[in-house]
Amino acid sequence: MKVSTGTPPPAPSRPNASRGRWPLRDYPAVVWLLAAVVVAIAHQAVPSARWLMVHLVLLGAITHSIMVWSTYFTQALLKTPPTLDDRRVQARRLWLLLLGVLAVLVGVPTAQLALVVAGAAAVVVAVVWHAVQLVRRLRRALPGRFRITIRYYLAACAFLPVGITAGVLLARGLPGDWHGRLLVAHTMVNLLGWVGLTVTGTLLTLWPTILRTRIDERAERWAKQALPVLAGALLLTLAGTLVDQRPLALAGIVVYALGICWWGRALLRPARTRPPRSFAAASVAAGLVWLLVGLVVVAITVARADSWAEVANAFTPATAIFVVGVAAQVLLGALSYLLPVAIGGGPAKVKAATAAFDSYGALRIMMANAALVLCLLPVPSWVLVVCSVLVLVALAWFLPLVGVALAARRKAGEPGTLAPPPRAAEQETTFWRRGQLMGALVAVLLAVSVGVAVDPAAAGLGTTSDSGADSAAVAATGETTTVQVSAQDMRFVPDTVTVPAGDRLVIELTNDDPTTVHDLTVGGVTSDRLAPGESQTLDVGVVGEDLDGWCTVAGHRQMGMVFTVLAEGGAAAAPEPTAGTGDAAGTSPDHGDAQDQGPSAVDTPIEAVVPAELPPLTDETTHRLTLAVEEVELEVAPGVWQRRWTFGGTVPGPTLHGRVGDTFEITLVNDGSMGHSIDFHAGALAPDEPMRTIAPGESLTYTFTAERAGIWMYHCATEPMSVHIGAGMFGAVVIEPDDLPEVDRSYVLVQSETFLGADHEAGEASEVDADKVLAEDPDYVTFNGIAGQYDQEPLTARTGETVRFWVLDAGPNRPSSFHVVGGQFDTVYSEGAYLLKDGQGPLDGAGHGGAQALALAAAQGGFVELTLPEAGHYPFISHVMVDAERGAHGILAVTD
Repeated sequence: MKVSTGTPPPAPSRPNASRGRWPLRDYPAVVWLLAAVVVAIAHQAVPSARWLMVHLVLLGAITHSIMVWSTYFTQALLKTPPTLDDRRVQARRLWLLLLGVLAVLVGVPTAQLALVVAGAAAVVVAVVWHAVQLVRRLRRALPGRFRITIRYYLAACAFLPVGITAGVLLARGLPGDWHGRLLVAHTMVNLLGWVGLTVTGTLLTLWPTILRTRIDERAERWAKQALPVLAGALLLTLAGTLVDQRPLALAGIVVYALGICWWGRALLRPARTRPPRSFAAASVAAGLVWLLVGLVVVAITVARADSWAEVANAFTPATAIFVVGVAAQVLLGALSYLLPVAIGGGPAKVKAATAAFDSYGALRIMMANAALVLCLLPVPSWVLVVCSVLVLVALAWFLPLVGVALAARRKAGEPGTLAPPPRAAEQETTFWRRGQLMGALVAVLLAVSVGVAVDPAAAGLGTTSDSGADSAAVAATGETTTVQVSAQDMRFVPDTVTVPAGDRLVIELTNDDPTTVHDLTVGGVTSDRLAPGESQTLDVGVVGEDLDGWCTVAGHRQMGMVFTVLAEGGAAAAPEPTAGTGDAAGTSPDHGDAQDQGPSAVDTPIEAVVPAELPPLTDETTHRLTLAVEEVELEVAPGVWQRRWTFGGTVPGPTLHGRVGDTFEITLVNDGSMGHSIDFHAGALAPDEPMRTIAPGESLTYTFTAERAGIWMYHCATEPMSVHIGAGMFGAVVIEPDDLPEVDRSYVLVQSETFLGADHEAGEASEVDADKVLAEDPDYVTFNGIAGQYDQEPLTARTGETVRFWVLDAGPNRPSSFHVVGGQFDTVYSEGAYLLKDGQGPLDGAGHGGAQALALAAAQGGFVELTLPEAGHYPFISHVMVDAERGAHGILAVTD
């Protein structure tokens, strides 16, 4: 029986020619990949870098390639008229896709939900338009073989809108359980549906074509049988996530894997006839192997997890497998074959370009895949870093080869050109070169060596430090005790381990907290700060005495994250460092009174005084704002700095100003290094969803309607709340009633406390001292985050003007008694009620009443009004005098 060779039919002639260079077809995928490489290199300076890298590859490069090449193969297989979907129409779709992808890639990191929705809608419209054109081609085509390929494409198009919808909901921010469910739905439907079905449909004919051999005569039948299985499995997985049935989702993943195995039989005979001996074939083959590995990893993850949140937290390895192992390698392999063929120019030019893509192909394939295997294993952190760089180099090598291939194509056939590239038979004996394979092995071993050399203790080769167990005090047994420790719910589980004295202790630490970053220091060895789901191995060394450990993230030790190692038969533990001794938990020595912390205001001016003016009201009734959590160094007193946790990079966070009835839509983006949240006192709603803690890189949208007037506090509600507020995570919301009279000047003063760490020099400042917060021992009490700043730049008014001070006590602990020296208040409003209005109080209706102080407890607020009759300098203070002396003071300068 005669069978097809699998080579696609010749492309149609122009004007709809598939051959020849077409920048809109050939270059966007390369540009998206280049952008992903740039983000990978600069990831520490790029918000949401991990999300961005994944979506630059999948939503950018992969989706563009699917749109382009599925059209190419459809035309090649069906031989429909060129005018049915000419390049002008295709170009409109591709531009719509590019703009939509760009909007999503900008909108998610910047938390602009409207931009995300618009971009996602554009992508969906482009894909649906693409599907409509595929259907038109299918209906106009004559009967022929491999029409099943186009049906795979249509099935893929049907799944993408579902996956994108799940992605938009994820961008909006959802509670933990729904976040996990939609993450699985979004990932599986997009990767296995949109990408997976397109790849399987294409490889039915592309795989034998790349290998230059015949298609298995049974391939079409097997593909027809596999398509309903694969599509049904995806629907099963999607249903399991939506109805909260993990066993159902697991069954869908398993069935999908079985469908891939059934379909994959069509690829075996071509591979046995002519094994992969080109970069294109080897890269595609590696991607298919990783596809099966990824399905196994996802199945195990879903099966072992106790909740959807755990599934989401453990999804990182699966994402790496599908993005790097599957998608990137299949894409690079396919482009290495398709770009030379599609551009064309004659056999000599095609061969020259193909040979360029095969340059050092065996080295690149082996290096990328061996290093990726190591990245997925529980290796020391520096080994992981170096191997990740190796994977990036191996994959990014493709990008300059695009230029090399185009140059080789141009030169092919010119006079004086060197000998043509090797024929296929020669290539089969030269691709898997021993030197390249050895070079890949050496590169991976060198990467491991560098990682171990940087951190030998993490690899089990280091020695104990002076502050850890003293190996000289006990005879080493030569044995190793390995324990698994989990960080969860502000506890280490277990929090105590017993080790025979003389044994080497190895701790396998995993952060199982779904939202918060944790680490562990014990015996002089400190782990990295682990994001949710991450793990690291700590080699404590030979244990000769009891050891104390803790989480060094500010406040976590005080919340109970302590760890004890009991040396069985060893010495008793050394005294645990206490607050004020400058230990590794971030506590600091006692620096004395606040006045001793740094130079005085006379000697050192404050670099940037925080504006105190109340932002003006606008006509808008819906207020939208993005608050990015940032950890930045800020001045807290003249010449004194602290690394503060902030909303939007300032302390306090931006003041929000509106009227009763206004709606506030606030998007919180966590660009910090630990879990954070936000709580608005200005709205009344269940805290479960909008006030939840989100992990670094995540975002949520908090919407509330201001139904009551006053000055309201907002703050981080993540435990320990006192530490997060003490670190600077608070701000004010001023809600005016409709009948509030206008005044000449309005100022906002937010009182808070500052707790200095060990270092407070610019560029080296420590974070908040959690022990001082617990002891209620602030170094400074401030108005608007900086002690004494309004002495340097006084607030201003004129004689006879009415000045309104909105005052909020953010705490976290100290009360406030706001007083203006030399002034009297004729209006006092506190916590929703007038105590005095225009001189009229409950006992005096004649307008002769006055007030001297506005008393506020932590989280309370109000305003006072006064008119100063004489020019001069009027100090304003907290009349809790010790706090005024700690920095809660300023000056109101009044002129005629």
